[in-house]
Formats: sequence, C-alpha cells, structure tokens
Amino acid sequence: MTKPLISVKDLTLRFKTDEGLVTAVNNVSFDIAPGEVLGLVGESGSGKSVTAKSLMMLNAENAVYDEGSQVILSIDGEEYDVLKLRGARDQLIIRGGAVSMIFQEPMASFAPAITIGEQMVEQLMIHSDMTRAKAKEISIEMLTRVGIPEPAERFGQYAFEFSGGMRQRAMIAMALSTKPRLLIADEPTTALDVTIQAQVIDLMKDLVDEFHMSILFITHDLGVIAQTADRVAVMYLGNLVETGTVRQVINTPSHPYTRGLLNSLPKLDDLDAPLTPVPGDIPSPLDRPSGCVFHTRCVESGDIAERCRSEIPVTSIGTDDHRVDCHLANSRDQAGDQA
Repeated sequence: MTKPLISVKDLTLRFKTDEGLVTAVNNVSFDIAPGEVLGLVGESGSGKSVTAKSLMMLNAENAVYDEGSQVILSIDGEEYDVLKLRGARDQLIIRGGAVSMIFQEPMASFAPAITIGEQMVEQLMIHSDMTRAKAKEISIEMLTRVGIPEPAERFGQYAFEFSGGMRQRAMIAMALSTKPRLLIADEPTTALDVTIQAQVIDLMKDLVDEFHMSILFITHDLGVIAQTADRVAVMYLGNLVETGTVRQVINTPSHPYTRGLLNSLPKLDDLDAPLTPVPGDIPSPLDRPSGCVFHTRCVESGDIAERCRSEIPVTSIGTDDHRVDCHLANSRDQAGDQA
C-alpha cells in the first residue's frame, strides 16, 4: 500500500478569543496519497480553509492545536511533523517548498507594488540556490505553461494589470514553479466565470498527470468536485461527516448533510425542479450543538432525533472505506446486517 504524502490525524484546532476558546476544527483525520486529488467540501464556516492552512502552519497566532493533533508530511523517505516545525527556516519545507497554496482571491495575495515576475523570482531564490536569471527563465516558462499570453511581457506587469482569470493563472504558475508535492487550492474557481473555471480545472488535471502532484481542492460546489477529485471529504462545523470516493459520495450519499448539498444543485435534466437548500443556517462555533453537530438542521432523523441531540455519532465504515458519522446511517447498516 502506498504511503500517504500527507496524513492528518485527530486534528483539533481552537482559537483564543475574548469569549474563550472557540473550536474551528474538531478531531479531523484524512490522508492524501501521492498523485491524488482530495476534494474538501462544505458551506462557508465549515472549517475547510482553517484545516488547509493547518497543513502549512498559516493560521493566526491565536490558534491552539490539541496535543494529540498530528500532520505528518512524508517526502523522500523523511517524515516531518508539521505542527512541530518552529522558525521560518524549518517551515520552508511546507511554505512554498513541498507544499504550495492557491488562495481564494489572488488580488489580495499578490503584493500590488511589486511585479508578478519579481514575486515569482523571489520565491524561487528563497527555495533554491538558482541564479536570478535562471529563476526568471523558469518563471516565464511557468507562465507559458498555464496559458498566459505574451508571458515575457506579462512577467514585468503588476497584478492590477491582469484580468481575474489571468491573476488566478499567475497564482497557479507561482505555486507550481517550486514543483510542490502537494498543492492546496482554496476555492480557486469561485471568482471566475464558467468558461475560465473550466479552463482552470482542465489545467489542474493536466498538472496532476504531468507532475504526479497531489491536490487538496477546497470548494462548496460538489459539481466542481465531481469533475476534479478522486475522493471527497464533506465537512460541517469543523467535523468531517462523510468521506469516500467521488462515485460513492455522489451516487450513494450516506449523510443527510451530503444529500442536502447535492439536492441544492440545479438539475440540468429537470429545469423546472425547485432548488432545495439545506434548511436553517450553520451554527456559530461559539455555540456548537451537543450530540451530532448537524442535528439542528437535519430533517431526516425522525425516531432517533433525541439520540442525535445527545450522542456524538461514531464513524461507520462501509464498502471501500466509505465513512460516515451519522446515527441514521449506522441504524440502517445495523438493520441491513440483521436482515
């Protein structure tokens, strides 16, 4: 069995606030294999970006990780416990080295007073011993690879001179120029029109095939995940509620929240069908529900609603490692076994 490139184990993260410790990520575990695309799905406020930033130690200084939390990065036979890396020099392996990140809004990520090319050259020189001339050559080559026209000219321009789609491509080029083993893509297509979205998705697929790179793809759109990911992890209020292959999760969703996300998508084969949003709003992390965190919005619990309100569900493991944290799914599995 292939060793995971990165293994997240029992990750629990809280933030120190004036109101006390606020839980943002609760006991989350998942692996990403070399060359695999894992889709992390959920509404805004589910904890997706906070989880991803934990892999690069990019969360704010008021973040507190539980002692049992681990993020293990395996590179060339060496293992790095990411959460124990201290100091800028030690963290170079996870910040632009073996791990790179595409942020949701590239305009806020590029320095506005420095050219795109200079920023690309600077990061290459930080992570290698190459000359400035070589770094420029590689940067222009990468801008070409992501489909930016006239890359040599664009190299000397600023972020505000790029369109939204070109800025996103430039950020992908910058993230890939160090040839990372893992690319974290935080909703990279959210601000783009449909045509550019498709181009970016196709580009990322090609890059996975060429570089055998792994991707953690964060989005709220299961439709995008169906086109890009190998496996899916569904997140709600800091908890992973369902994980499995794309085919398992899309075709046979086992958690009510996953089914709610799928039902909220437009149906192209039935344009008259009404959209069915997940009822209610995601609770504040300051007031996490007891028992199953989804019980305040679940419309399927029925006879076991009281159990959902009081007991935390255990993980049920189905065919080929399809996992779900749900009392209803567990009761169905038990009924099937007894039958």
